[in-house]
Amino acid sequence: MVSTPFGLAVLACLVLAGWALWSGGLLDGPVARQVRTSSVYAAPGVDLDRAAAERIIGNRRLVVLMMAPGADLRAACQDVGQAAKGTLVLVMSADDDDWDTYGCARYTGDDAKDFGRAVVAETTISRGTDGFVDRPLEALKVVVVNYDRLVRAAIVPDGGRTISPSLPRFLLAGAALVGVVAGATALYVGGRRAGRLAAVRRARRDESADGRSALSAAAAVLAQQIIDLDRRYAQVHRQATRAGKDHKFLRGYRNLTTGYVALLDDLATTDGDEAAVRRLRERVDALGREATTLTDRADRTGR
Repeated sequence: MVSTPFGLAVLACLVLAGWALWSGGLLDGPVARQVRTSSVYAAPGVDLDRAAAERIIGNRRLVVLMMAPGADLRAACQDVGQAAKGTLVLVMSADDDDWDTYGCARYTGDDAKDFGRAVVAETTISRGTDGFVDRPLEALKVVVVNYDRLVRAAIVPDGGRTISPSLPRFLLAGAALVGVVAGATALYVGGRRAGRLAAVRRARRDESADGRSALSAAAAVLAQQIIDLDRRYAQVHRQATRAGKDHKFLRGYRNLTTGYVALLDDLATTDGDEAAVRRLRERVDALGREATTLTDRADRTGR
């Protein structure tokens, strides 16, 4: 099925749907789901005014995660790898009188130069925040100042963060899946309809074949009747010739044979159409009745 155009289309739609769902964050955890459309995440129990924190960070390519004390900061940074792509991520957790921090750059390439810049950014972004453990918004302001310095030093790329809402991707995935379902449904319905039409055509062909068989049998019976009448025709013809008059039996026999010859021509040229077979059968039956009438008349007259 995959080798057919429909199969390839279904495969393409499924791949598109999978990409849209994955890139849209369907499999994201709560942290990644939050930072996909926001620059700040605060774990449950962390006292942080998120709206104010969002205003402090603005549209910088910076994501800050405020985790609960004792959380695995490195794991949290890895969890948002796709959701925070293209940004500098700082994970923070209050640890008594200072901040436990972990930075990870999600904008770097593969060369050594980018790697070195990423290390500098990750180790510099949290400097000076330890004095504001009990004031997270002030700590964020320090982080923003550090970020701006890194931008001016060309260590972190300049520019604003572009946030792609997940809804359009989910809609795209839904449209792709709907397309697959609609295509499969159309194929199923079309196949069923084609099957029904094929069954009807086959039934008609079978009926036509049965009709032709019955027509051939009736024509054979008629031919035998004419053969039987032929002997009587010769006898009656001789008697009528000696008497010098036309006999009613002779006229009926001539009409019968003329009709039979015309019937044979039509039988040879018929294309098997059901209506044509039905009309020919009616003609055969009519000629058969004429032959029976002639036979009865000959029997009554002793001929």
